[in-house]
Amino acid sequence: MKGFISKDLHPFTAMLVLLLFIAGGFFIGNFVAVILMKLLFKVSLTDITLLTQNPNAQPNGKMAINLFQGVTHLFAFTLGPLAYLYASNRQPGSYLSPQKYVPGSLLVLSALLILFIMPANSWVINWNANVHFPEALKAFEAWAKAKEETLKVLTIQLTVFDNAGQFVFGMVVFGLIPAIGEEIVFRGLLQRSLLRVFNNTHVAVWVAAFIFGAIHMQFYGFIPRMLLGAILGYLYAWSGNIWVPIAGHFMNNGFTVLVLYLQQRKLLNFQIESTDSMPLGSILFSLIISVVTLLYLYRSYKNLPLKQSSELPSA
Repeated sequence: MKGFISKDLHPFTAMLVLLLFIAGGFFIGNFVAVILMKLLFKVSLTDITLLTQNPNAQPNGKMAINLFQGVTHLFAFTLGPLAYLYASNRQPGSYLSPQKYVPGSLLVLSALLILFIMPANSWVINWNANVHFPEALKAFEAWAKAKEETLKVLTIQLTVFDNAGQFVFGMVVFGLIPAIGEEIVFRGLLQRSLLRVFNNTHVAVWVAAFIFGAIHMQFYGFIPRMLLGAILGYLYAWSGNIWVPIAGHFMNNGFTVLVLYLQQRKLLNFQIESTDSMPLGSILFSLIISVVTLLYLYRSYKNLPLKQSSELPSA
């Protein structure tokens, strides 16, 4: 595709254009998903609203909704932004990963960092889940809690896997597709644009993380998501390679899907969806090993031999 969008757009203008491509991908994805649902599961357009409220209303309802979600997300957050890059006359690989060389060991350790920090993050999850508002904001609190409960029930319904095939499909829909698409948008594009605006890595990382947490529209999970976004943002800023935050994001999502599947098979007795904090000893150990790992990753990424693409890094 020959580029028809200038590379020299002001960052805010570029972000607005990106939003148009995401919106376009969303609508095209909806259209494609509806066709696939009809062909594969005999689900009509009028059934979608019912199935989003109760995925078990039809025999293949759960799989149909998961397909709809996966295809829509793929078009909106992956294919739309990639089309934006091509339209800007940029090669996605070199633009999103200006540092082409990242050792596999650092990639794996970056993903494991997200696992290491989960016990410490349980305290943040517990605190955020129990926030109470003053009387003037009680209406908002009631709305936020009701929305949280509705989404929790829907998520539980959609992540009940009856067999290994559904588990693999769920891993792709809930683990892989969001990890790739959301990191391309929030780290690879948004964070780099914000860096051009503020000329400060820390501000760019945290503003992108704030938007990442807010976009999910779940107040009682906002702080943990923002912190996850910040960690992934720093990993991207240090490494200069989009596959590093993608690996971390996939570890976060994929581990949750795996534990849910093992719970359902009675192979594991661990309530990963719980908002209770873990024991203090586990939290402290998690903090220590996470800080040590972060420092090691920072130094290791900064000491990598420079093997840059033709795109100069902006993060």
